[in-house]
Amino acid sequence: MDPVTTRRHDDLTVPNLFRPHPNLSDEVNGNIVQSEIEGGVSLDELQEGAVLEVETQNRLYTIVNCGAGRALISGHAKFCPYPVLVFIHGSTWGGSMLKVRFIGRGMRLEFRHPTFQTITTSKIVEIRPAARPSRRV
Repeated sequence: MDPVTTRRHDDLTVPNLFRPHPNLSDEVNGNIVQSEIEGGVSLDELQEGAVLEVETQNRLYTIVNCGAGRALISGHAKFCPYPVLVFIHGSTWGGSMLKVRFIGRGMRLEFRHPTFQTITTSKIVEIRPAARPSRRV
C-alpha cells in the first residue's frame, strides 16, 4: 500500500484525497484538486539518484534527484545547458502559492539557480522516468 496516496480504514483502502478547505478560495481549492487529477512527483518520495525527464511547453529538462530538495538539472540553453546543482522549491500555478518539492503536470517548476536565482519554467506537460545520464569524462 502506498502511504502517500492511500490510508487504511476498517479493512478498506481509502484514497487520501484533498478535501477543499473553507478558508481557501475556490480558485486555490480548484488548483489543488486539479494537481491531484493531473498528477506529479514528490521529490521527498523519490530515491536519491532517480532521474526524471520533465517536458514543459518550451523545453525538455533532465532532473537528477540529489535529496533534500537539491537536484542536477539540464535542458535549457542559457540557464542549464549542462547539469547544474539547484534547489527545487516546487511547483506553482503561476502565482505565489507553491506546492513544495513537488513537480506537477499543468504547473510551473520553480527552482533556485546558483547564478540566475529563482527560475520558473513554462507549464509542465509530462513527467517520466529516464535512464541515468552518462558521466562526463
